[in-house]
Amino acid sequence: MIIVSVMYPGGEGKTFDMDYYLKTHIPLVQASCGEALKAVAIDKGLSGPLPGSEPPYAVICRLSFESAETFMGVMMKSAAEIMGDIPNFTNASPVIQISDVVR
Repeated sequence: MIIVSVMYPGGEGKTFDMDYYLKTHIPLVQASCGEALKAVAIDKGLSGPLPGSEPPYAVICRLSFESAETFMGVMMKSAAEIMGDIPNFTNASPVIQISDVVR
């Protein structure tokens, strides 16, 4: 199992439309990935490590797939549509990391 973390930086000047993200973008991702997508978890940043500090990421989305190859196969077909939708909900460039689940 792998996790694809899509992290949207927060901070001054960054915008994020959570309503659009949840109602439009995530269903687009789910439809594009189909059965290859095993699970989706979405975290909304509340703060950094100190009380009252800004979170480094406004939103982190974790997508679960059986393997990196499965994920890459889906992205080869759907990347343009998924990535093309990003400006509809944020002006931040996402940071993407692929990780093995070790525990």
